[in-house]
Amino acid sequence: MIHVIAEIEVRPGKREEFLRRFEQLVPKVLQEPGCLEYGPAVDLPTALGNQAPVRDNVITVIEKWENLEALERHLIAPHMVQYREEVKDLVVHSQLRVLQPASPAQGEYSI
Repeated sequence: MIHVIAEIEVRPGKREEFLRRFEQLVPKVLQEPGCLEYGPAVDLPTALGNQAPVRDNVITVIEKWENLEALERHLIAPHMVQYREEVKDLVVHSQLRVLQPASPAQGEYSI
């Protein structure tokens, strides 16, 4: 299993429009072979002392995939190519962080 953290910075005032379009994409991605989790999140303001500053124009997509091959297929899927074209004018910058579990037991820890 791999984890993906995608950070997408959108133009000021465009977050809600981006999220509306993203909401339409999610069911298609969840049906892709190898997709275990896929969903957007936004920064939550808290009083926690060690929290990074809240980013009003950033959407973080939290993903889990069975393997790197499934992620690679996802990135070139027709609905993803079309989606990126549809939102390109809303996006300032995006980046991926692809992670693997740190423990031999798939990185699943309990507290």
